[in-house]
Amino acid sequence: MKRLFISLFSFLIIISCSKGGGDDPAPPVVTPPVVILQPGTPSLVFPANNEPCQDGTSINDTQSEVNFQWGTTGNTLNYVLTITNLTNNSELTFNTSDANKVVALSKTEPYRWGVTAQGDTGSTPAQSSLWKFYLAGDAQVNYAPFPPDLLSPKSGSNVFAVNNEVTLTWGASDVDNDLSTYKVYLDNVDGSTLLDTYTHTAEITSTAVSVSANTLYYWKVIAIDANGNESDSGVYTFRVQ
Repeated sequence: MKRLFISLFSFLIIISCSKGGGDDPAPPVVTPPVVILQPGTPSLVFPANNEPCQDGTSINDTQSEVNFQWGTTGNTLNYVLTITNLTNNSELTFNTSDANKVVALSKTEPYRWGVTAQGDTGSTPAQSSLWKFYLAGDAQVNYAPFPPDLLSPKSGSNVFAVNNEVTLTWGASDVDNDLSTYKVYLDNVDGSTLLDTYTHTAEITSTAVSVSANTLYYWKVIAIDANGNESDSGVYTFRVQ
């Protein structure tokens, strides 16, 4: 009986010690997720889209200064202004913290421009739409069309012919709204062979052309306005599978 009492006493001591040993563990520290604020998308203001820019400040016979302007955006550290000369595809890029930038450009040339808003590290830059304009020259009253945009097939793409045909699609515009005709060139050498001439009826034009399988093609489009002014898309390529 005495031995039983001692064993029971020891068991109670063990239970008591196990219940009373140390403090409860601290709850884990929960780190809140890092919220990265994204920059807004810039809205372009000036120069206007598909318009002649006649408000540039002439600085000599060949150049004018243009004050590019766009709307400010939230969560933005700086803006990247990109301007492309559509005649030779040369590109100018400027960084600025302001919502405008004065740039000297060559007169009587077509341009495309856009703005990218950049935010904190880890955020995604926001790209504006792309606008076109024609920088007026001194006493200029008529403007050449913008170089046509070759929409399909994309340059360097592989395409499948349907009934031995591929559809060529291009778009074009003109600040004077006097586009007249297109000359389409297509061959498998350098894009210098005239395929046909088409009357301008809409901003987007398509035509089906005969092609051969396993052949690389070169094509381009020249836009012509009612005054005989021309613009060249440049040569694109595509391969028929």
